[in-house]
Amino acid sequence: MKATATFALFLAGFTAAGCGGAHPESGAPAAPPLRVAVGTAAEADLPSSFEAGGVVRARSTAMVASRILAPVVEVHVRAGDRVRRGAALATLDGREVRTAHAQASATLASAVQAAHAADADVAAAESALKLARASHDRIKSLHDKRSATPQELDQAVAALAAAEAQLGSSRARALAAAAAREAAGSSVQASEIGVTYTVLSAPFDGVVTERRVDPGTMAAPGVPLLVLEDPTAFRLEVQVDEARAARIAPGQSTLVRLDSTGSAEWKPARVAEIARIDPSSHSFLVKMELGPDPAIRSGLFGRARFPGPSRRGLTVPASALIRRGQLTFVFVIDGDAARLRAVVTGVDGPDLVEVLAGLRAGERVVLGPPPELTDGRRVAATAQPSGEPGGAPR
Repeated sequence: MKATATFALFLAGFTAAGCGGAHPESGAPAAPPLRVAVGTAAEADLPSSFEAGGVVRARSTAMVASRILAPVVEVHVRAGDRVRRGAALATLDGREVRTAHAQASATLASAVQAAHAADADVAAAESALKLARASHDRIKSLHDKRSATPQELDQAVAALAAAEAQLGSSRARALAAAAAREAAGSSVQASEIGVTYTVLSAPFDGVVTERRVDPGTMAAPGVPLLVLEDPTAFRLEVQVDEARAARIAPGQSTLVRLDSTGSAEWKPARVAEIARIDPSSHSFLVKMELGPDPAIRSGLFGRARFPGPSRRGLTVPASALIRRGQLTFVFVIDGDAARLRAVVTGVDGPDLVEVLAGLRAGERVVLGPPPELTDGRRVAATAQPSGEPGGAPR
């Protein structure tokens, strides 16, 4: 109400001032009518939109952490350094893991020798079984000819059974030795992998954005030591309440603006992802892909504009507006004269502009006012310029 009253007082004062200077002096010749193009203020469907603010983040971000508990010996990078994939970022104390690797290697060597000994036992047992079987067959043949006693046959049978049992036992020990050798080999491989954990490497080409560790610090598993970002692709992440999130879909085109880059221009973007709803805030996290721009940095504040439902509003052709500083005017046709009137505008479009105050539907306005047009000047309406919306016939 206060803003409307202020605008009314301003409009009355401006109109009174304009009218006071509009009448020519007595006896002066009247200026000929100025031919102008005329349009009409009319209601139209206006697209609405809503905005949401958020933060720019890199599409790929890595929190580089240690997998072992060890002191940090050296940090090879600083915040802001560019690194290539596989480059060493930090080195940890690896004496303990290297000792474990040496122990695993010695265990593997022992297991290999034990496996060889077990294989030799199997070969010996096979030879003993072969001899016992031959002796058994010979004694049995002699027994059948009554040339050997039953006791001799019983001894041959027992010796054959013992040789078969010995072979089975040797084969079992050989399998156990082989399994121990495989386990020792796996331990060696695990210890070799553990040695690689002492050097933290870059997972991709990027920029070190944070350094949270210095030499001498104890690195614990899972605790981030460095933060690495991919500077070639960024996203604007904004929170959208659940009532409006239904109007947004992955792949949808939208507009974004990053005021911190020094440009207030809205630029096109694409909705890349919509995260699940946050139960605490009842909002969705919407991520939009940003185009390449060297001025974009992670952490900048940005805004996204999404389309909303259309609405009815009073509009005039954009060419009818006259902007002077922060004020906006139009020339309204009043009989055969043009009157300068202040207006308050809303949504700007390429062809039509919404008028919130200062005009009524059906009023005619001058399109593209010429420089010589002044308040109170007599005018003659002509046809609107070709392609101008909202025009009036001749």
